[in-house]
Amino acid sequence: MNDHSAPTPETAAPLAENASRRDFIRKGAAAATFFSTLGHSGVWAAGSDAPEKTEVKIGFIPLTDCASVVMAAELGIDKKYGVKIVPTKEASWPGVRDKLVNGELDFAHVLYGLIYGVQLGIGGPKKDMAVLMNLNRNGQAITLSKKLADVGAVDGASLAKVMSANPREYTFAQTFPTGTHAMWLYYWLAANGINPMSGAKVITVPPPQMVANMRVGNMDGFCVGEPWNHRAIIDGIGVTATTTQDIWKDHPEKVLGTTAEFASKYPNTARAVTAAILEAGKWIDAGLSNKNKMAETIAQRAYVNTGVDAINQRILGRYQNGMGKTWDDPNHMKFYDGGAVNFPYLSDGMWFLTQHKRWGLLKDHPDYLAVAKAVNRIDIYKQAATASGTPLPSSDMRSSKLMDGVVWDGKDPKKYADSFKVKA
Repeated sequence: MNDHSAPTPETAAPLAENASRRDFIRKGAAAATFFSTLGHSGVWAAGSDAPEKTEVKIGFIPLTDCASVVMAAELGIDKKYGVKIVPTKEASWPGVRDKLVNGELDFAHVLYGLIYGVQLGIGGPKKDMAVLMNLNRNGQAITLSKKLADVGAVDGASLAKVMSANPREYTFAQTFPTGTHAMWLYYWLAANGINPMSGAKVITVPPPQMVANMRVGNMDGFCVGEPWNHRAIIDGIGVTATTTQDIWKDHPEKVLGTTAEFASKYPNTARAVTAAILEAGKWIDAGLSNKNKMAETIAQRAYVNTGVDAINQRILGRYQNGMGKTWDDPNHMKFYDGGAVNFPYLSDGMWFLTQHKRWGLLKDHPDYLAVAKAVNRIDIYKQAATASGTPLPSSDMRSSKLMDGVVWDGKDPKKYADSFKVKA
């Protein structure tokens, strides 16, 4: 028998045993390397990286940007990470907040600024909270009523002229007082010379109710996530005055939120759920067919409950404003974008605090960086990024230029917050 002969029955068992041992050693080394990259000693509950809680409820509001949470469950990506995600449809952001705080929900697809508002006790009951990841960037808009558009108010500058020439109480809606939509609306109005605190009436309306409220004349404009801006165009009652990516290109939007208590008690579960949703976001952004399948899935009654046609254009960057203009926007809603979307930058969290101070929601300057470090669980995110093969940025901060040319980099938040001419 030469050296290349098949093993005999007498030699096969030792060979298999050696191969098995080598495989065990190789896998053990890989696991050790993985764990060593996590840099958070003591995170593994009872010496295991297995999720402590294997079935989790994640609340969501009927919006396009709940998609990565939904698809993680629908595609079974959650099972790969040892958890079962149960998406739970909620009626309003205050409802999401209350259920997160009292433990009825484990996690939520939630407004970035809502989490910070609860952390500081300005958006409801005060409780320590956690942001685990960004779910998406961009893809919200400000809609003005067709009645306003018909008298010439089609963007910020023309809205300011119409409001000045025809004084009355103008009403605009956002979705939660400390949330993203409130901050985009206020920033946009202020950049056009309209003080949202003194020059207009601002009300809070749940996202799915925006279109119905505009239809009966309860508001002149609103800021909300998709598909409700495009739905207003389809229904002939509103026009898109601006997109939020034109207010701040690549702005943070919804996050995966939970309580600090949950993240501390179930760190492996938090990591597993974050990793599953990262992978789902990557799947969505992988191509046209995936986005179309996502649109068909989330349009169903159990999720957003609208026509697919209200969702499937703007997720591809195909925009129309309701007045005959169409355009392709490369800065449309993204869920992953090569991993660039999801990192919970400290500077992003701090920005919301600067705006809360600007508009009088916070009476005093907080310790901006300390709050962001407490809320944004970069340690858990890095573990999930490693598990899902998601690239990491070189810094925990980033720099952005907003619509008025003002640069935000997180370096001097107090100066930035105090620098705006239009404020509360």
